[in-house]
Amino acid sequence: MNNVDLKQIKAVAFDIDGTLYRAWKFNLRIAPYFLFHSFFFLKYGLVRNIMHRTEPTPEFVKLQASHMAKKLKCSPEEAEQRLEKIIYKGLEKYFVNLKPCKGALEFIHKLKDNGYKLGLLSDFPPEQKGDIWGVRDLCDVVLGSEEAGALKPDPTPFLRLAKEFNLPPEQILYVGNHHKYDILGAHNAGMKTAWLILPHCGWIGKKSKIADLTFWHYNQLSDWFFGSE
Repeated sequence: MNNVDLKQIKAVAFDIDGTLYRAWKFNLRIAPYFLFHSFFFLKYGLVRNIMHRTEPTPEFVKLQASHMAKKLKCSPEEAEQRLEKIIYKGLEKYFVNLKPCKGALEFIHKLKDNGYKLGLLSDFPPEQKGDIWGVRDLCDVVLGSEEAGALKPDPTPFLRLAKEFNLPPEQILYVGNHHKYDILGAHNAGMKTAWLILPHCGWIGKKSKIADLTFWHYNQLSDWFFGSE
């Protein structure tokens, strides 16, 4: 694994959205819902861009609602209620029966069987996705970055993850699909990183100068850890 001593890795943590499942599959599912709430999603996207650049705060939920209220020209209380209804609760049903990336669950189970600690760190509440194909019950740490008061790539949620693992960051491999938020954020927090890209990007040789590993199929990640069988 690209200049990484696997003996140093004691835990592997995963982003969820776009990492344990392909984002394009989810986007196809929610297309009608997105179009119906297109104005709200547009404003929400602008607010999340602000929150990605905001300093950590224990008042994350209220601050996000405050920004949303300005965009929607409503009260913060109404904005918070609409966020809960449309984003947090409204999207839950679209995760039901969503298929994970091929090989992802097998790799995670193999990690567990070989004594690695497991974790999830997402910018959205992990509970929104239910049991996450049983992965949630296998994890030592499950964390939504909003709980930590800051979205990725801020180092705060990554350092909170390391603290809950009771491990130094350099002993954790973080797996994600978003280069700026997942890979750069985890790298800057001192973690090792594995970047999941789309297959066609892998076929043309796309690489990251920051990630310790670039892959497009979980079998590749498994082979780097355990060797091909």
